[in-house]
Amino acid sequence: MKKAVILHSDVPPDASEDELDCLRQADTIAQALRKISYDPVLMPFVLDLDRTIKALNALRPEFVFNIVETINGKGSLIHFAPSLLDYLNIPYTGCGTDAMFLTSNKPLAKEMMQMAGIPTPAWISAGGVYSGEAPSSTYLLKAAWEDASVGLDENSIVTIHATTDVIPLIAARKKQIGSPCFAEAYIDGREFNMALIAGKSGVQALPPAEMQFFGYAPEKLKLLDYRAKWVEGTFEYENTARTMDFSPEDDQLIANLQNIAKRCWNLFGLRGYARVDFRIDKNGNPWVLEINANPCLSLEAGFAFAVDRTGIAYHEAIELIVQDAFK
Repeated sequence: MKKAVILHSDVPPDASEDELDCLRQADTIAQALRKISYDPVLMPFVLDLDRTIKALNALRPEFVFNIVETINGKGSLIHFAPSLLDYLNIPYTGCGTDAMFLTSNKPLAKEMMQMAGIPTPAWISAGGVYSGEAPSSTYLLKAAWEDASVGLDENSIVTIHATTDVIPLIAARKKQIGSPCFAEAYIDGREFNMALIAGKSGVQALPPAEMQFFGYAPEKLKLLDYRAKWVEGTFEYENTARTMDFSPEDDQLIANLQNIAKRCWNLFGLRGYARVDFRIDKNGNPWVLEINANPCLSLEAGFAFAVDRTGIAYHEAIELIVQDAFK
């Protein structure tokens, strides 16, 4: 059997739930790779690059399945993994270095989308520069680099008026969560995500998922925040659910989401697989929140559900991702 390395984040035993999920993904992907006749070896990506290089050279894999999400716990270093694999000339799954950097830097990705005419909510940079028109005065202070809703909770919500000095708010939030931040306008409405996969004849948009919020008080914003994603037993976790069943009235909306997601794929030069997150405002207009260049591949995550809804077995989807790595 040909050897494949599953390169994952170097996760300490006391890591948070979102980081531990990377190890669960690695185990699931390993099972799928065995079904398509590969011998998988799990390997953490450590910031000691010489050590990582020596380990990869010793294993001499046919390819690397890259699911590195953080390095030393920081999402801002995520592009180090594909960059190193480019340097070593080892084929790898998923997005390349440029796409990984551009999509992980959320304010930069939003700037590119705005220039390309792809709708994205208004935002304010750490330097206080306003971009776009906000539908209301409610903003979210979000981590500029981190995925998995890291740092997103009720303390992220702020009201901003023309006279508000935004820079201290963003700086204070950066200090609280230990990561650079920006402010993004809150879109009141529905939340969707659209998974994409590199099919045999080009990028394929998988069936969308809508995140539904139950029992939220009128004053409580409907957010897919950190607790909703990761902390079992909390109100947010227990009252948020995914649905992939839609009425015919949503057919045009879903077609629009698929079209915009594919535009994002082409704009950023995505590869293998990805996910685009949307909010839909009260008028039915979609807004791209962000592009996730390496979304979660665990069996409990939305990507696996979308693949299953398409009729593709999980190991077959993994095989499509692997095949795209060699193109």
